[in-house]
Amino acid sequence: MIKKVSVLGAGTMGNGIAHVFAQNNFKVNLVDVSQQQLDKAIDLINKNCARQISKGSISEEIKKQTLENITTFTSLAEGVKDCDLAIEAATENIELKLKIFKQLDEAALSDCILATNTSSISITKIASVTKRSQNVIGMHFMNPVPVMKLVEVINGFNTDKKITAEIIELSKQLGKVPCEVNDYPGFIANRILMPMINEAIYSLYEGVAGVEEIDTIMKLGMAHPMGPLQLADFIGLDVCYSILKVLHEGFGNPKYAACPLLTAMVNGNALGVKTGEGFYKYEKGNKNLIVSKRFIK
Repeated sequence: MIKKVSVLGAGTMGNGIAHVFAQNNFKVNLVDVSQQQLDKAIDLINKNCARQISKGSISEEIKKQTLENITTFTSLAEGVKDCDLAIEAATENIELKLKIFKQLDEAALSDCILATNTSSISITKIASVTKRSQNVIGMHFMNPVPVMKLVEVINGFNTDKKITAEIIELSKQLGKVPCEVNDYPGFIANRILMPMINEAIYSLYEGVAGVEEIDTIMKLGMAHPMGPLQLADFIGLDVCYSILKVLHEGFGNPKYAACPLLTAMVNGNALGVKTGEGFYKYEKGNKNLIVSKRFIK
C-alpha cells in the first residue's frame, strides 16, 4: 500500500503533484536541488490552498494538514529512501531523466514504484537504466494539477500489470480520472494535441489567419476553453517544440516536424507565459490577452 510519496522537482508540475498528494493525506517528500525553488513551491502551495478556501472547496484545517504533510529535501537519496512511490517531475529532458532514474534506482527501497510525469519521453527508455523496469510507470498529470482531473497512466514495455492497477487505484484516491495507455511517442494526450497546436502555428505562419482569429475559431467553433496558440504559450513553446521533436524522431513522419515559426520563437526565447511573450504579451497584473506586436500587421 502506498502511504509515503516522494516528488522529484519542485517546479510547476512538481509542486502541483505534491499539493494533491498532501491534500489527500499522503506524506510527501518534495525534493529539489535548489532550496530557493523548494521555498517558492511551498509558498505557492500555501497560496493555492488559500484560493481553495476562498472558493469554499477546502477548510483552514485541510490547508494546515496539507502543508504539514510536506517535507522538503535537497538530497535525492535522503528524500526517497523510505518512500513507497517516487514521482519524477523534472524538466522534459531525456538525459536529465535518465540520470535521475539511475539515482532513484540506487537510493529507493527495492519495492518502491518509480513513476515519471513525462509528457512524451519513452517510459521503456527511462526504465532501461534501472534494475526494476517492471516497477517503472508513467503518471502524466495535467497542469494545473490541483484542478485538472486527468492522469494519463502509461505502461512501459515491461511494466507489471499489478503496478498499473495500483497506480490506477491511487489516481482515483486523489480524485483524478486515470486513463491507461501504452508507451508510444507522445502517448495519447500529446500525440493528438501537439499536431493541432503545430497546425495552428502553421496557419499563422502561412498567413491564413491572425492569432486572435485562430484562437477564437477553436474556442467558439470547437468548444475549446483555450485557443491552441494561447495554450501553447501556457505550456511553453520550448516544451511544445521538445514534444514535437520526440514525435518526429519516434515515428519518422514529417507531419510531426515543428513549424519553422515555432523553431524561430524557441531560438529567440519567446517561450510564452514563462518569458512574458509568445503569441501573446504577458504583463504582470494584466489579465487581458494582448497579441504580441510581432504578429500585428
